[in-house]
This record gives sequence, C-alpha cells and structure tokens, in this order.
Amino acid sequence: MKFRPFGKHGFDVSEIGFGAWAIGGSWGPQSDSDSVDALKKSLDLGVNFIDTAAGYGGGKSERIIGEVLRERGGEKIHVATKTPPASGAWPPTPYDDPEDRYCEMYLRENLAERLTNLASDKVDILQLHTWTRAWNRDPKPFAHLRNIQAEGKIGLIGISTPEHDQNAVIDLMRGGWVDTVQVIYNLFEQEPAAELLDVAGETGTAIIVRVAFDEGVLTGKFTAETTFAEDDFRRNYFAGDRLSRAVERAEEVRKDVEGSGYSMAQVALKFALAHPAVSTVIPGIRNVQQAELNCAVSDLPDLDTDLMIRLRRHNWRRAFWYSGK
Repeated sequence: MKFRPFGKHGFDVSEIGFGAWAIGGSWGPQSDSDSVDALKKSLDLGVNFIDTAAGYGGGKSERIIGEVLRERGGEKIHVATKTPPASGAWPPTPYDDPEDRYCEMYLRENLAERLTNLASDKVDILQLHTWTRAWNRDPKPFAHLRNIQAEGKIGLIGISTPEHDQNAVIDLMRGGWVDTVQVIYNLFEQEPAAELLDVAGETGTAIIVRVAFDEGVLTGKFTAETTFAEDDFRRNYFAGDRLSRAVERAEEVRKDVEGSGYSMAQVALKFALAHPAVSTVIPGIRNVQQAELNCAVSDLPDLDTDLMIRLRRHNWRRAFWYSGK
C-alpha cells in the first residue's frame, strides 16, 4: 500500500481508503460478519483511512467501525464521518437558512451521536454531508465547527460536495473554511479536474474521492439487464434508462482498457489517483475479496500518458440524466 500526504495537515493516508456506506446497509443484502471481515482485511492490507456517515444505516456503519477499532487497539486509523443537515430538502435549497439546517446546538448534538457510535472522544474528520452555495457568503456552520474544533472534539473539518453542484465548495476552500473536501471524481465525472482539484493543491485542502466506480458500472460488471434488490440504493440511481446508458458508456471505456494489462476496476481507481491533489480514494468495500482487489491497485504501476489521454474522452456531462446521449 502506498501513502500520500493528507493535504497540508501533517500526516499520510493510504491512497486506497475504506468506503463504509455498504456495511451500514442500503446496498442489498449484507451480513455483519462480511462487513467486519472486509474491514479487518483492509486494515491488514495497509488501509489507514475509513469514511463513514451518520446516514449509513442510521449509525450502523459507525458502530461496526468502532467495534473493530476497539478490538485492534493502538493502530492509528483516521476515521472520517459526516453530519447531515437537520430535516428538510436534500440538498438544501437556495432559500434555506443555514441556522435552520446546521445550527450550533444541532451540530453539537449530532457530533455526540457520532462519538458514541464510534466509541471515541474525538472525531478525526467531521464532514458536513451536503451544502448549498447560497451559504458561501456567510458560512456560519463552519464557524460553529471551528468553535467545536478548538475544544478538541474534532480533528479536521470537511465538506462532502453536493452531487450536482460540486464546484459550490471552491469558495470554502479558498476562504480557509474547510480542511478536507470529499468529491465525486471518476471517468464519467471529470469536472473536478477543471478547477476544484487544482484549488485543493493551491490551498492544501485534502481531497477524498468518492464514487470512483460510478456506483459499480465502471467496474464493467453490470449489463443493461442487471437488477438490484428493493433496498439497494442503486435501484434508484440506475432507474429508467440510466443503467443501459451507463453500461453503453462503460463499454466504450472497456475498448480503451483492453490490452492495457489493467481491469476496468483497476483503471477506474488509478484514474482517480492520477491527480496529485488526491489524497485517498474510498471505494465501497463489503467483503474480503473486494478488500484484496481494491487494495492491490495501490501497488500497480501508474497509468501511462497515452492511456490517460484516451480516458479523458469519457467525460460525460449527463447532469440530471437529460434525454439523449
């Protein structure tokens, strides 16, 4: 496993992290024993960064992580979790008041839940789970978090980008409001390379890449006939013609990958890691086999320049899945 600086924050993290949404649920059948074994194997293979959230199984993901880390004792594992906004629209609308969605009392109460679930007295990284650029001129929630950070209950403060307005966080980075940004960056969603990732490099903001496989389709394992369980998040994500269109696009990626010596999943992770501003990529890992396959990518050679150039053509501005290709 290779390690990278976590922005300007003075420590290194494994370039393959552990994405812990699936072990909390919402991705079809998942046994607790598989979840525990997947996490333990990942840690054995060098992973020292875990990403979770309050919303991953109503805290179940956090509780599993807390139990495993208690058992393992003194290892330094960096755990990032997320606080969602108080009840209301997701993502917040331009008309929402940040004090209604992320007031200081709410943030403190939610943090207390995160600490209880993780069985810890400090959260290494606390991220707000979504945002609206309407709040950028007066980002009060981050002022509240800085107060809590000064009390020693939070290590670093971050933001998870709103899916359809990821650039909303750039002003926060330049303003010094956030230490970390979690961003969607993959072969289809390459917009962060236009500005966001470079701003991260300029400001020393640590970048956590999520959705590197575009919820699995970029591994090449789906077909247009693939079905998902009722409780699987992907059933909605790939609703209507979304799956067939994404599979068609993924097949175009496959043509560029053939003969390279890499699998599609390996290329997807290596592509996300190719930008120097990226600190870690957090694929979802729900069993031992996925732990072994994903962690092994770190030790593979980087993608060559010619392949990287070919892969850039797969940038897909699908926005809200508008009709047409």
